Amino acid sequence: MPEDKKKTPKASKVGATKKAPVSARPKGPKVKKAEVESNVFAVIETGGKQYLVSPGKMITIEKLSGDPKEGDVLSFDKVLLWGDGKELVVGKPYITGKSIKGVLQKIGRAKKITVIKFKPKVRYRKKYGHRQPFMQIKIQ
Repeated sequence: MPEDKKKTPKASKVGATKKAPVSARPKGPKVKKAEVESNVFAVIETGGKQYLVSPGKMITIEKLSGDPKEGDVLSFDKVLLWGDGKELVVGKPYITGKSIKGVLQKIGRAKKITVIKFKPKVRYRKKYGHRQPFMQIKIQ
């Protein structure tokens, strides 16, 4: 290769990325004060599971006993932890006097799962399906 056509290394591109000054960077969307939720949160127990909840949050839980209907207000008394940004209360095991309220939005059943049992060479085959019932609740 002739020397005049030799590739000469240009300025190193490694680590040469330029960042825009802070004032020129795009800013995120402005949030109105009404849209900002408070720092209140809690951990509740229902259906043998624990859920982290805050006002306005939608949770999907196991079906509750009884006959609740959509639109009913449900109360969860098994509060394990509660905080508001200033103070944190931990239950032993539950906090007495605290309850979390939520509105039942939807009662339904999850997507069907198929369970197959099979043993080779003995003509043993079983197949069945299952749809787990659930409830969607919006925390108040």
